[in-house]
Amino acid sequence: MSRLFTSSVDARWAAVALAFLTVLPLYVMETAGTYQARLLELFLVFALITMALNIVFAHTDQLFLFTGALAGISTYTTAALVDATGVTVWLLFPVGVLAAGGLGVLVSYVAARLKMSIIVIAILTLSLQLAATEFFQGARSITGGTTGISFPGMEVPFLEEAAGLPPQVVNYYLLLVVLAVSFVLYSRMMRSRYGLAFDAIRQDEVAAESIGINVVKYKMIAGFTAAVLIGLVGPLYATAEGRVTPSAFTFQSVDVLVLIMLVLGGMRTMLGPVVGAALVILINEQLDVFGQWETAVYGLLLIVLFLYFNEGVVPKVEEYAERFELKERIRRQLDRNG
Repeated sequence: MSRLFTSSVDARWAAVALAFLTVLPLYVMETAGTYQARLLELFLVFALITMALNIVFAHTDQLFLFTGALAGISTYTTAALVDATGVTVWLLFPVGVLAAGGLGVLVSYVAARLKMSIIVIAILTLSLQLAATEFFQGARSITGGTTGISFPGMEVPFLEEAAGLPPQVVNYYLLLVVLAVSFVLYSRMMRSRYGLAFDAIRQDEVAAESIGINVVKYKMIAGFTAAVLIGLVGPLYATAEGRVTPSAFTFQSVDVLVLIMLVLGGMRTMLGPVVGAALVILINEQLDVFGQWETAVYGLLLIVLFLYFNEGVVPKVEEYAERFELKERIRRQLDRNG
C-alpha cells in the first residue's frame, strides 16, 4: 500500500482509517439496524465532499459554495439519462461526473482569469447553488419538482447475493473505495509539484506568478479534481437516500455542513475531512434528546469546539503527538545521561 502513497506517514494513517472503516459496518449490522447503516453511508458521502472542498478551498483559496449543486447536477444528469435510455446506471454515471467536472473547471477558469477574491468566488458559487436549487425544484418535467424522481441506484446485485450484504452496506463499501482513491489522490497530489504550486498560490498569487507558476492552470486543476470527486459522490448519495430530490442538494443540507466539517476536522490534512464529518454527524445524532433546543445546543457546542480546536481536530492531535514524542525523547536522553 505504501507504494500508492508518496509518504509513508500518509500510507500508515490511511491504512489505519480504512481498516477501521472496513470493519465498522460489520459491527453496526450486529448491534444496530438499517438507520445506523444509512448514517454510515451519509458519513462517507459528507467525508468525500469535504475532501473535495479541502482540495479546492483549503489549498487554492477557491471557496466553492455550490458543492450541493455539483452533486445534484451529476445525480440528475445520470438519473435523467437512465430514465430516457434504459441503459444501466454504471455506463451513464460518468456523463454526470463529467458534467459536474465541467462546471467546476469553468468556474475556476473564470475566477482565476478575473482574479476573483475568496469572497467574490463564494458569492458567485453561492449564486450558482441557489440557481441550481431553483432549477431542481422548478423543472418538473426533468427533475420531478419537489417530489423528485426515482433512481435505480448504484446497485451491485452479485455482491448483495454472493456476500449476503444489505444494499446499504454494499453502497457503503462503494463509497469506501472512492474514499480510498481520494486518499491516494490527495497524498500524491499534495506531495508533488501540484501541491507546491497550490501552496504558493494560496500564500501569494502575485509571487507565484512571478516565479513562473501558471495560476489559472493550477486553479483549474484543483477545481476540476474537486468537482469530479463530488460528481462521483452524487449518485452514491442518491442511492443512500433512495430517491433524487432537490432537498438533498440545498445549501443548508450540504454546503453549510461540509464547511463546518472541514474547519472542525482540519484544513489541508488528509484525515481532517473524515474526522470532521464523523464528529458533526455524531453530534447531530446525539443532540436529539434536547428536542426544540437541539439547534441552540448544537451551535453552542460548535462554538466551544471551534474555540478549542481553532486549527482543527487533526492538527491539534498532531501537535499533541509531537509534544509527547519530544518529551519522550528528552526523557530517554536524560535517562541515558543519568
